[in-house]
Amino acid sequence: MILYLDTSSLVKLYVREEGSDQVKALVDRAEAVATSQVAYPEAYAAFARKQRQGDFTGRQYRSVIKNLQQDWGFYFALDVSWPVARLAGELAERHELRGFDAIHLASALILKSKLESAVTFSSADQRLEVAATAEKLEVTL
Repeated sequence: MILYLDTSSLVKLYVREEGSDQVKALVDRAEAVATSQVAYPEAYAAFARKQRQGDFTGRQYRSVIKNLQQDWGFYFALDVSWPVARLAGELAERHELRGFDAIHLASALILKSKLESAVTFSSADQRLEVAATAEKLEVTL
């Protein structure tokens, strides 16, 4: 299975929250794990927000960031190229998506097209899941 993680699913690999076990199990079964380059700063921002809110100590925050940095090279991270950006714009309009959500969906669709293979899309965002299903991606948390 080729697994695509949007940022909401990627974060679950580093922060214990609802759905973390399911995402970890998917990653363990996947042949390859893909995401967009935008997931890196999005995840970083989510972790920083959690620290500011007091959900992490400084030590926990540094540990989570270090783990993300160490793991990043294992992900197939798609660039935000012009074809991705153009498709993301169309998807944002068609499915009423936020910009980065549209980039994630466009990235997964382009990956599926280039591989000519199924891609399983993982997200914790219901609107994005509905859009991915409408675009004929296999969807799971």
